Amino acid sequence: MPRTDTRGDPAEAELARVLRAGPFHLALRAALAARGLALHRVQHRLAQRGVQVGVTSLSYWQQGARRPQRAESLRAVRALEEVLELPPHALTRLLEPAAAERTASRSYRAVVEASGSLGPLLTDLESPADGGLHTVCQLEQVRVGPRRELLDRASQHVVRAHRDGVDRYLAIHIGDRGCAPERVRVRATENCRVGRVRWSRDAAVLVAELLFDARLRSGDTYVFGYGFEDGTGGPSDEYVRGFTFPCGQYVLQVRFDPTALPVHCRRFAQTTAGAPRTGRRDLTLNGRHCVVHLAEQDVAPGILGIGWDWT
Repeated sequence: MPRTDTRGDPAEAELARVLRAGPFHLALRAALAARGLALHRVQHRLAQRGVQVGVTSLSYWQQGARRPQRAESLRAVRALEEVLELPPHALTRLLEPAAAERTASRSYRAVVEASGSLGPLLTDLESPADGGLHTVCQLEQVRVGPRRELLDRASQHVVRAHRDGVDRYLAIHIGDRGCAPERVRVRATENCRVGRVRWSRDAAVLVAELLFDARLRSGDTYVFGYGFEDGTGGPSDEYVRGFTFPCGQYVLQVRFDPTALPVHCRRFAQTTAGAPRTGRRDLTLNGRHCVVHLAEQDVAPGILGIGWDWT
C-alpha cells in the first residue's frame, strides 16, 4: 500500500517534495533512499512481479543517464511504484514531457515534415525529451556533389552537460528525396564511437547513437566529431539544422562541386517547420573555393539553414 504519512521523517518529506516537482530520476533516487532498497533487491522484487529489468538500467534511470521510454520500460516503472510503495502514477507522470519541452522539441522533430517516423526511432533508442546536453558550439561542413546531391556532412560539437551521467549523443540525419538511409554510413571522427543506428526509409531519416568515452558530470564540457556519408538522394536545394535548445555558436559551410554551382544562395530561419521563413539574407558564394557559409551567435530554438537555386 502507498505510504501517505510523512510527518517527522525527513526522507519521506523529501520524497513527497520531489514527487511533486520532479524530475523523474531525482524522484526515483529519493524513493530508493527512503525505502532503503539496494538496486539488486528492487530488481528481484520486480522479477517476482514478472517484470525483467537490469540493475544497470535501474542505475541509469536513477542517475538521469537514461530515461524509460519504451513500452516494457514504462511497465517496469509502474511496477516500481508498487515495489517502492508509491501512489499510482507517482513516477510515470514525471515521464510525461512538460509543455515547454514539447514546444521546444516540436520544432526540431517537425523537420521530417510530421511524418511520425522520427518519434519511434528516438523511442527505440530510449531518448528522453532532454538528452542532458546543451550545445556550446557546433561547426558543420556539408558537401554537395556533381549531380547536385548531398554527398556528406561532418560535424564538430562542443557540448555542456546539465545533469550527471550523460555519456552519449543522438545525431539525426535527414536525407533528400530518394535517400536510402540504410546505405548512409555513419562515421565517428573524434572522441566518440558509433553505437546503435536506426532509420526509416519512408521518411529518409536516420538516427545514430554516438557513445562518449566518459560519463559527464553536470557542468562538464565535451568535444566530439562525427559525420554522415550519403550521396543516395536526389538533387538538394537546402540544408537545415534544427535546435531544440539555444546554441551558443553555430557555423555552417556548404561546399559545392566546381562543375555544379548554384546561381543564388540565401540564409533563412523558422521558429518551427510549418512557420513562415524569416531572416532571409543573401549569401555570397566564394567562387574560388566553391563554398558558402553562415555564422550565428546565440541561436534560439527553431530552424536555421542555407538554401540555394540551381537556375
